[in-house]
Amino acid sequence: MEKMLVGCFLLILGQILLLPAEAREWPPSRSISRGRHARTHPQTALLESSCENKRADVVFIIDSSRSVNTHDYAKVKEFIVDILQFLDIGPDVTRVGLLQYGSTVKNEFSLKTFKRKSEVEHAVKRMRHLSTGTMTGLAIQYALNIAFSEAEGARPLRENVPRVIMIVTDGRPQDSVAEVAAKARDTGILIFAIGVGQVDFNTLKTIGSEPHEDHVFLVANFSQIESLTSVFQNKLCTVHMCSILEHNCAHFCINTPGSYVCRCRQGYILNSDQTTCRIQDLCAAEDHGCEQLCVNLLGSFVCQCYSGYTLAEDGKRCVAVDYCTSENHGCEHECVNTDSSYFCRCPKGFALNPDKKTCTRINYCALNKPGCEHECVNTEEGYYCRCHRGYTLDPNGKTCSRVDHCAEQDHGCAQLCLNTGDSFVCQCLEGFLINEDLKTCSRVDYCLLSDHGCEYSCVNTDRSFACQCPEEHVLRSDGKTCAKLDSCALGNHGCEHSCVSSGGSFVCQCFEGYILREDRKTCRRKDTCQAVDHGCEHICVNSDESYICKCLEGFRLAEDGKHCRRKDVCKSTHHGCEHICVNRGSSYICKCSKGFILAEDGRRCKRCTEGPVDLVFVIDGSKSLGEENFEIVKQFVTGIIDSLAISPKAARVGLLQYSTQVRTEFTLRNFSSAKDMKKAVAHMKYMGKGSMTGLALKHMFERSFTQVEGARPLSARVPRVVIVLTDGRAQDDVSEWASKAQAKGVTMYAVGVGKAIEEELQEIASEPTEEHLFYAEDFSTMGEISDKLRKGICEALEDSGGRQDSPAGELPKRARQPTESEPVTINIRDILSCSNFAVQHRYLFEENNLARSTQKLFHPTKSSGSPLAEKHNQCKCENLIMFQNLANEEVRKLTQRLEEMTQRMEALENRLRYR
Repeated sequence: MEKMLVGCFLLILGQILLLPAEAREWPPSRSISRGRHARTHPQTALLESSCENKRADVVFIIDSSRSVNTHDYAKVKEFIVDILQFLDIGPDVTRVGLLQYGSTVKNEFSLKTFKRKSEVEHAVKRMRHLSTGTMTGLAIQYALNIAFSEAEGARPLRENVPRVIMIVTDGRPQDSVAEVAAKARDTGILIFAIGVGQVDFNTLKTIGSEPHEDHVFLVANFSQIESLTSVFQNKLCTVHMCSILEHNCAHFCINTPGSYVCRCRQGYILNSDQTTCRIQDLCAAEDHGCEQLCVNLLGSFVCQCYSGYTLAEDGKRCVAVDYCTSENHGCEHECVNTDSSYFCRCPKGFALNPDKKTCTRINYCALNKPGCEHECVNTEEGYYCRCHRGYTLDPNGKTCSRVDHCAEQDHGCAQLCLNTGDSFVCQCLEGFLINEDLKTCSRVDYCLLSDHGCEYSCVNTDRSFACQCPEEHVLRSDGKTCAKLDSCALGNHGCEHSCVSSGGSFVCQCFEGYILREDRKTCRRKDTCQAVDHGCEHICVNSDESYICKCLEGFRLAEDGKHCRRKDVCKSTHHGCEHICVNRGSSYICKCSKGFILAEDGRRCKRCTEGPVDLVFVIDGSKSLGEENFEIVKQFVTGIIDSLAISPKAARVGLLQYSTQVRTEFTLRNFSSAKDMKKAVAHMKYMGKGSMTGLALKHMFERSFTQVEGARPLSARVPRVVIVLTDGRAQDDVSEWASKAQAKGVTMYAVGVGKAIEEELQEIASEPTEEHLFYAEDFSTMGEISDKLRKGICEALEDSGGRQDSPAGELPKRARQPTESEPVTINIRDILSCSNFAVQHRYLFEENNLARSTQKLFHPTKSSGSPLAEKHNQCKCENLIMFQNLANEEVRKLTQRLEEMTQRMEALENRLRYR
């Protein structure tokens, strides 16, 4: 009756709500401003009054999949904001949370996050679209387990605060929703399901609460979703009958428009009174298959068996009970099943006790009194006599005799054998101790065990010790100290070294390392080195009664004590290295400082090239390189620059960096010193975009080697070199401009790192590619490439003589090499132009030395009016410098040979001296 009255009241209230706005608008409705324009809701006053002080926990679940476009996503947010206008939001009234989902669930804010409506509206407006999958079931599961937990702000179930989910989706879920939605509804959560567009209505019904006509909605598109605003204003603001009436629902009370219905938990069904619940009788409703009994459980059933039977493994059939295995029968030995019970049984030799469970062994020894001397032992069918350890049973089977282990086996005792209980031990006679093997004996060392006090030596006796003195000494009366018979002090013995008394006389002795001569008085040194095959590599030195090997200065003795190794070859010889000497085993090698390479003589150092060269770096600045690796590339460029003689007349260097565009960092004319050039490299900014290698090669070919940018004209025959460094595949063609550059005489070096393409590197590099192509797996090995590249450039420039290959038809005139029979002459004017050479090495101008030392030099040809004629004097001077280098090499060889001969002479003198 009470429910009917309430229903009538709500029906009348609904009619009032459907009246025209003018009839119901008092007090006047308020205009609610949101964003760009304001909307007026005619039913605001009445609905706000019905939502005022309304307690509810509301969670919005919004589909943010990629099928929802940006415009539709904005419509959903407007719809949520419209709904918020009619909720009385606050910690003690309506709490609001929001989830949006795609392939994952994102908790935008929980029920406890915001306390004011304005904060919630701001959070909704700043939401960002996820644009991923459609995991609807996962979102409902998150709401059930987390969003409606007390930790996230949901109020306890005992407070009867309504829990509401409003879910908006536009597509078919990619996961299962029916089971998780049912669980949510079974916990008392009211679910409104709103579908937009091509949504399966049956899927919406599996999500929404019943009755479906009040909780499941479908609109054609997102523009029509606003039409549901007034519907949800009515439903959310309707009085929740479950919270104001005493509903008497046994499990759950579910609000419906104007009324309520009772629902039961899973496994229960509603009784006819529509309030109480009973367990669902699945045994009656299903073919359970139980062989004997079926028993209902919550949401399921189990099979059971009659008394005397147990359930089989299939959970359906019944088998007879094995009482011995299924019960705690308590039998000590054996349990035997009967028809309805069991009994206990004992094995042979045992008797069942009065408790009918335990067994006692039959004591044949007590019954028969056999007369055993030591022990009587019961068996299953009788008894036998047994002896204690160390004894054996006599033939009569009753008495015992002691076992003589020492007599029965080969005991191995050196002195005494003593029987024990079941074995034997070895012992020693008086004055002896047993050794570690526990069989042999050693005499007791009384001298070691006692404080004997003997001055010289202690000698063990059978039961004690005695003091003894050495020869020429006698024991004093105390039995411990000794007195010396000193014959040497009595006369003129004439011993050169020492005199030793001997009985009533004396003998002469020599110090260590000396032996007595034939006169038995004087001494001479023992020459062990002379007497034996000592094997010393350098020097043998007598030492006491033996010898030791020693090495010459600058050498050290090897581990075998005989051979010698050079200590520090670089320090012990005049190595002649111009920069750095490095020891290598018993020899050495020369090395050069950074920026220099070793000359042909293996000792002097020279800069990579002091002649002219125009060199352009083409550096990859694409995003695949990365800023850290770009710093390594800058160090690589700096290392190459250090090896060149930077000046306007020598090496000129330019640098291009490229990505999707080409940027000239500096041209061949910008810098005339290595310091300024390296500073520019250090300040170079990383571009970090695409990889247009072909475009960079085109820029290099068309601009970098023009006179405007500082390149010297082709007529100057200055070598032109390009170093291209890249770490990946080019986004354009590289072969065209690389081929054009090579055809114009430009030497192309290709340096590839990491994912660089070998075919592209081969197209860029000049022939032979094995000398012009370098590759490293990563930037950590760039240092090795730098060394190889510097050396390769130096060798290439030396081979070209510091001049670029001439175009066809313009071969430069070369000096003619003299034959061995031709006299070599040098004009005195050439010497004067290189006066420093002439003054320092005038001794080389003697006829014989001059002819030998200049066989490999070319005669300078006479000027023929060519462009090279003006440099005639300079070429002559360069030939003289080459001549000076050859002369220096000859002097160095002679000096080294003289030093080696001096060392050999010193070693020979040392050997002769010690002999």
